Amino acid sequence: MTMRVYQQRLTLLRQVLKEQGLDGILVSCPENRRYLSGFSATDSHLNESSGFLLIGQDAAFLLTDFRYREWAQAEAPGFSVQIYGQGMAKLLVELVRQLGVGRLGFEAPFLTYGTYQKISQEAEAAGLQIEWRPLENVVEQLRAVKDQEEISLIRRSLAITERVLAQVGATLRAGLTEGEVAWRLEQALREAGAEGPSFPPMVAAGKNAARPHHHPGERRLQTGEPIIIDMGAVYQGYCSDMTRTFYLGEPDVRFKEIYAIVRRAQLAAEAGIRAGMMTHEADGLARQVIVAAGYGEAFGHSLGHGVGLAVHEHPSLSPVQERAVTLQAGMITTVEPGIYLPDWGGVRLEDMVLIQPEGAQLLNRDRTFYQFD
Repeated sequence: MTMRVYQQRLTLLRQVLKEQGLDGILVSCPENRRYLSGFSATDSHLNESSGFLLIGQDAAFLLTDFRYREWAQAEAPGFSVQIYGQGMAKLLVELVRQLGVGRLGFEAPFLTYGTYQKISQEAEAAGLQIEWRPLENVVEQLRAVKDQEEISLIRRSLAITERVLAQVGATLRAGLTEGEVAWRLEQALREAGAEGPSFPPMVAAGKNAARPHHHPGERRLQTGEPIIIDMGAVYQGYCSDMTRTFYLGEPDVRFKEIYAIVRRAQLAAEAGIRAGMMTHEADGLARQVIVAAGYGEAFGHSLGHGVGLAVHEHPSLSPVQERAVTLQAGMITTVEPGIYLPDWGGVRLEDMVLIQPEGAQLLNRDRTFYQFD
């Protein structure tokens, strides 16, 4: 990304802050930090951070410790990198005083209570009054609409995922454990040029396929049962997400029925989604197919979600109308209907689409689906 891109993002954020009557914002979400500054370090633990951004109308600071100094200075030239030797809270309070920030927005889902307490205690000791304003989805809404460079990177990430899934999928055989297949996927992703998986690969065989987020274990693949593989890659920070359902041996009648319904639901959604549509309406395109087939109770999650610097990000294609937002051109989301039956297993199929005014552009090139009438 160029300096111009980051400057444009800061300009948009500052406009939002002005509209909400805020003097500044403290950014603690790692993906938001990278989106706004370019600093690519990640946070390994909830109680440890690689850095925070403090952004006002006329200044932008990146607060970090000595270990990240050179890294931050190289990747975030548009920010004044500040190293805290006596703790982030003390440095933040000093900078807030310098900027004259009275009303400070913070990312409510990401700033821990412990960190908030430390900052508040430092501010009180310094005689500084900070009016905290909790925020949600402020930067995330900016991230939701991708520019051309972001779209290109996501395409590259997805191409790696498709290549690896086809490669490993061709080696599936009875006797392999779910865990062994998951490891093959991770290894192949790195060999194919990915930084790593966008999330731990899910391999769910037989009845385990009824668990939408199963953790692969020692269960062995068997002939005559569904196998769901859900995986994604990270390429230059950007994620992909893809799911296919496999079957060892000749598919039986039940698998053919369930698979065909899920595929029809996916196709209906991919054909109907477009910019200007509400997210719950997009979900309904696929859900009505599954409900009409008699499996509505077996599709218990949202149709999809945004993908970008995080594998799950804004927007959510949720069926809940109260959470609905309007789909915008430039958003990239998954389309992943599924049917899950505890006594049998499940089927999920997941593609990625780019939302456009005239419809949804399918980003997947892999079209190797089972064809059942």
